[in-house]
Amino acid sequence: MQALLHISAVKVILLALVTLLAVVIWRYSAVALAGETDKPRFMRALAATIAAVVVTLLANHLVLFWLGWIAISLSLQQLLLFYPDRPRAQLAAHKKALSARLGEALLAVAFTLLYLQFDSANIQHIIQHLAGTTTASPLVHGAAVLLALVALLKCAQLPLHGWLIQVVEAPTPVSALLHAGIINLGGILLLLFAPLMAISGIASALLLVAALFSTVLAALIMTTRVSIKVRLAWSTVAQMGLMLVEIALGLYTLALLHLLAHSCYKAYAFLHSGNAVNHYLAAQLAEPTEPTVSHWSAAALLAAVLVGSTHLLLPFTSLASSMLLMMAVTVVLLPSVGRNDNLRWLRVMLALLYAAGLLALYLAGKTLLVKVIPDTGSLSFTADLFASAMFATLFIVAVLLRYHASKPLLNRVFIWLNAGGYLDEWATRITLKIWPYNPPAAKTIATLAKQETQA
Repeated sequence: MQALLHISAVKVILLALVTLLAVVIWRYSAVALAGETDKPRFMRALAATIAAVVVTLLANHLVLFWLGWIAISLSLQQLLLFYPDRPRAQLAAHKKALSARLGEALLAVAFTLLYLQFDSANIQHIIQHLAGTTTASPLVHGAAVLLALVALLKCAQLPLHGWLIQVVEAPTPVSALLHAGIINLGGILLLLFAPLMAISGIASALLLVAALFSTVLAALIMTTRVSIKVRLAWSTVAQMGLMLVEIALGLYTLALLHLLAHSCYKAYAFLHSGNAVNHYLAAQLAEPTEPTVSHWSAAALLAAVLVGSTHLLLPFTSLASSMLLMMAVTVVLLPSVGRNDNLRWLRVMLALLYAAGLLALYLAGKTLLVKVIPDTGSLSFTADLFASAMFATLFIVAVLLRYHASKPLLNRVFIWLNAGGYLDEWATRITLKIWPYNPPAAKTIATLAKQETQA
């Protein structure tokens, strides 16, 4: 058993997360699906998916890990098709299945290369060898590149993201399970094989470029969406891309913290999506205020003070991570700074306390997790600068679209983003050419078109 299974500090944390999500989603499903005739089938598929995730996390053998990876996809497929009479759900599951099969094939090749290099299928044995070297052979580089591609596929990065956006047809518990748990498997894979990524500059560069562009585009596309669940789905694509960027930069501690925080938030957001509609409507009815340059400057200055103080307590190893914190805190503080009335300073103080609390949680999380999975310490300045520039571009374009989308150039950008850059259309055409979709006779594409018209 010791050769097949292995437990570590990182796996204990991940298993705790899986347990928490499993309990919450299971209880929610038991209530939400009350009265459904096929509820037992749903609960069996949910149990199988959770069990497959646990086996995959504990696996210490390349073959067992690969089989668990496949089992997760197959059991999740049953959940995605819980309502098999919905054509859109069928098409989304079909696209997801093709992406999953491609990822499984690439993972098999990557594991084969690792076996040929180290003459062992024991994952811990391979990791120990990788941790003790600073150079990579062609086989190791090939395995690292393939694992990066598998992670990009599993995390639904652009342009193969469409299935994740469209599986909102599935019941809400499935969305919560997928967006809070299963989608993280790409990042978990790379974190478990962190020493491999650390010595392969080729794989890290590929991962950085692909994930960065996916993050920026998905985050901008999200701002054009109205549907709560669709916005959350695009948010997942962007957040997964950001996590992969952190891994590519060697910021493994930050990536694990990001994974944990995103999982808890996204599970809450999907299971609470009904009330999210009310919050969104309330925000739309609130008096709109466009912040001025002085408001932005004041918020950025206060954010700089807070983030600078955090840096004194726990020095940042990356310009990109400090810039992300600066932008996040600025956005948190801006509403209180922008409202000019008698309660302005009280709101500013409360916002500062809130931001300071978030930074304190960040400090505590990084301090605890750095002992579990430390950073590589070999951050490339060029990669860090490139990521920082992309994040700054994202921030500027998002602000312009938020407040000046009516201007001709920005309006054209908004329309293009609202169409998702037409990336999914091209990906769908290619997907259906590779693996044609044949819906049941009673549920043809005509039915799908009719449903789209009625919607």
